[in-house]
Amino acid sequence: MAKADKTVFFCKECGYESAKWLGQCPGCKEVGTFVEEPKGPKNKTIRRNITNSMPVTINEVKADDEERISTGFSELDRVLGGGVVPGGLILVGGDPGIGKSTLLLQVCRNMSASGKKILYISGEESLKQIKLRANRMGEFSNNLSLLSETSLDNIEAVVTETKPDAVVIDSIQTIYREDISSAPGSVSQVRESTNTLMQIAKGLTIPIFIVGHVTKEGVVAGPRVLEHMVDTVLYFEGDRHAAYRILRGVKNRFGSTNEIGVFEMREEGLEQVLNPSEFMLEGRPTDASGSVVACLMEGTRPILVEVQALINHTAFGMPRRTAVGTDYNRVNLLMAVIEKRMGIQMGDYDAYVNVAGGMKVNEPAMDLALVMALISSYKNRAIDPATLVFGEVGLSGEVRAVSNVQQRVMEAKKLGFKRCILPAVSVKSLKDVEGIELVGVKNIKEAGENI
Repeated sequence: MAKADKTVFFCKECGYESAKWLGQCPGCKEVGTFVEEPKGPKNKTIRRNITNSMPVTINEVKADDEERISTGFSELDRVLGGGVVPGGLILVGGDPGIGKSTLLLQVCRNMSASGKKILYISGEESLKQIKLRANRMGEFSNNLSLLSETSLDNIEAVVTETKPDAVVIDSIQTIYREDISSAPGSVSQVRESTNTLMQIAKGLTIPIFIVGHVTKEGVVAGPRVLEHMVDTVLYFEGDRHAAYRILRGVKNRFGSTNEIGVFEMREEGLEQVLNPSEFMLEGRPTDASGSVVACLMEGTRPILVEVQALINHTAFGMPRRTAVGTDYNRVNLLMAVIEKRMGIQMGDYDAYVNVAGGMKVNEPAMDLALVMALISSYKNRAIDPATLVFGEVGLSGEVRAVSNVQQRVMEAKKLGFKRCILPAVSVKSLKDVEGIELVGVKNIKEAGENI
């Protein structure tokens, strides 16, 4: 009898591979996610005649930052490290309806308008559906070509023949290889398709954008090796019902992974927000207690956000604690520090903390702003709206220094703030700051005196 084809079991959520079926995945701890799939064929993904196999010395390889291709969005170029690198493989993930396809179609429009030859391949939409979506964005150049295809072999033949300057694949979960018996979107198909696209990108030095679906936990669906194979991983964050979107780079072989880009969803598509601080503070109350403006660092960019706190006497035996946009345990820790070091009893009060605008922040520099917002709401005293607060708070109530103090203060000055409450040890490091009052505090007691 002929030997049966070997099969393996994969976790649909994280891509964990096992020789036998398991009820619970050891990787992501999900239950009932293992599926049986045939083992991928050996040596089927080896591509030949794409590039020269002979090695060269490192000094013979020429790399110049000027070779990067601009996407037409300065916010996206910032996240990518200055633009798209030829031969780069970029994975864009995000929740359904967040704007992944819209952003990439706009990128195709910008790059084609600059004379680049772009190929947009969609496995989810027909050509007419793409055209209807494109009509909202305006006129497109003839340098943009559309292809509705799901067969990877056909896609490879078209890309090799036309040799465009950039390719967009929407999405990787719809692409399949005919020599793999599993369904499109399965672990085997996603892995093999990405491997083939990677070899095409590197061999022909064509940048390829890949759209990836996400699981309910917010990570890209498919095997974890998918993120290791690509050069850049970008996540679209934010509530799809809200106006703004945040593009965050979680992996980047050609730039920093701390940068973010801010976009606003409009009827004609995504519009980049060049001054996110002003956008986040829009509509801020001027005379309400419990409202404080903090300065956070996202990579090299300072962003001002409003921190809100509401302290109310509880009507139950156990007070409630709610935190939106920040760590719930951090709020409880800071409330314990306030009780111990300042003698303010909050054990009989409900506490609600919110970072306005939907931002999710865990930077320690927001500690002092949280403390002052809680005290302001407890005393029912409004803080001067022209005051900026930042600093890390320790368990003994001390206010510790944070990084990038100069950039934070200059951003506050640019937006018209008149006073800045910051760690006392950080005041000495500031240089040539005029037009804004600097108040250095050593502990939360001194900070509370400014309320």
